[in-house]
Amino acid sequence: MVVVLGAGVVVADPGPNATEQTPANASIDAIYPNPVADGDAGEYVVLSVSSETNVAGWTLADDHSTARLPNATVSGRFALSTDPARARNHTDVPVYTLDGHVPLANSGETLTLRDGDRVLDTVGYEDAPEGELGRVENGAIAWEPIGVTDFNVRRGDGGQVRTFVLPDAGGLPSDVLASADDRILLAAYTFTSRDASETLIAASERGVDVQVLVEGGPVGGMSRRQARLLDRLAEGGVEVNAVGGDAARVDHHHAKYAVVDDRAMVLTENWKPAGTGGRSSRGWGVVLSDPAIVESLVDTFRADAGWRDAIPWQEFREGREFSDPKPSDGSFARRYGPQRHDARGASLLVAPDNAEGAVIERLDAAETSIDVVQAGVGGANQSFVRALKRAADRGVEVRLLLSRAWYAVEENQAVADRLERWATKAEASLSVRLARPRDRFGKIHAKGVVVDGETVLVGSLNWNDHSARENREVVVALAGQGVAGYFGRVFADDWQAAVWRLSVGLSVVVAVATLVAILVGRRIEFADTAGSPGEDRLLAEDFGDIPDREF
Repeated sequence: MVVVLGAGVVVADPGPNATEQTPANASIDAIYPNPVADGDAGEYVVLSVSSETNVAGWTLADDHSTARLPNATVSGRFALSTDPARARNHTDVPVYTLDGHVPLANSGETLTLRDGDRVLDTVGYEDAPEGELGRVENGAIAWEPIGVTDFNVRRGDGGQVRTFVLPDAGGLPSDVLASADDRILLAAYTFTSRDASETLIAASERGVDVQVLVEGGPVGGMSRRQARLLDRLAEGGVEVNAVGGDAARVDHHHAKYAVVDDRAMVLTENWKPAGTGGRSSRGWGVVLSDPAIVESLVDTFRADAGWRDAIPWQEFREGREFSDPKPSDGSFARRYGPQRHDARGASLLVAPDNAEGAVIERLDAAETSIDVVQAGVGGANQSFVRALKRAADRGVEVRLLLSRAWYAVEENQAVADRLERWATKAEASLSVRLARPRDRFGKIHAKGVVVDGETVLVGSLNWNDHSARENREVVVALAGQGVAGYFGRVFADDWQAAVWRLSVGLSVVVAVATLVAILVGRRIEFADTAGSPGEDRLLAEDFGDIPDREF
């Protein structure tokens, strides 16, 4: 059993056993009664004190037993445990040995902290979930997985940003990886790109520190192709970890980004042929060099790769079976080349820590327009969608573009119908369309927002409660007309393509016009595209894929 003390925590209300008024400088802050370990080894209680205090004579008791705190003067945060060695695996504060034992029953207890005969605090709990920390909030217990992160939104100045879309710039993400001199930290949901794999191995062989973190249990299972590629990475000197197991703090590691030297690349797409390889999905991506954002992503990666739920690949794969993927080998015209822009601000949003509130805050601040592209949304009353409705209700022009893929069309059409009925009744400016890819891409998989033509959100966050509250997601918010305008033009073209229909009487005329448009369209890209042909070339070396249904 561990006791951790720290400053600045609100004192919980004393329970019915209290005999004197609780001092403001001591409280029970959290409990960890049910570790993922035999015999609940490493269980602990978190306390807080507001100033330097000698805790000799203090006791911690449950309904049946009492343990004495050590003769020690403490200030700030520290820990007490009957098993200090195990306790240190769960906390980064100093750990001291507790004299005695207070068994924290998984089914519930009442804990009382005393200084001699004076009750300092009392807290009760029931039915402790395995592996979760119970935080005391206004006298109640809120459970969360042990070790969960609590990142705030992190902000930077923006600086130069490179924007691109997929499948048009398929292969560009691997090109960015290939430019590494010192480090590559790659975060993935799935990883089935042979091109990216070979690039990472080559980087490792020339002395680059290469680390890869993947989701251990993707929807539909991990593919044999991915297992083979991760085997090759590990054999090639790359540090590979998979997030999962009993100690997992999030339901899915769904983030899609890479730190390459002093740059960060944030994507909506998976590291797979259909995504970064340019074989199917419409996706958005950015490369930026803002030091604050880059180092914040490093912090995120280290927090996720450094916890007990990040399991070394060779250990993780033992005894596991893998699925057989369906190959994907589409080919699409390149219409939009990458561009460089100067952003006047950048913010890093991560889920489940802060992304939901930060996205809604930006939607609620919109004044003229919101354009959203998503594979799907979690219903017409999901929190992000409610923010769109509020915006439309106050006169903001809202457009929502959803996927028409076979596995999403029925649900997305139902959402579109509900939202359009609401908009008609409310006389609100909200429109919903289901994408018609034509020869532009295979399916919508982007997760992007453009607000007022000034701000863009790009990242892995799907618009549903599970993604926002249970998954690790990464989103970058960039301010600036250049970067927002780039994605705004791509969105506008995809939006317009979603309503193009043929009538029988016009079919011959349209067929001729279409032929001309295709011949011209295959040569179109933004006039101010920057970057060398080597950087921006379309690669088509990857084959094989798993249909990306939910993620």
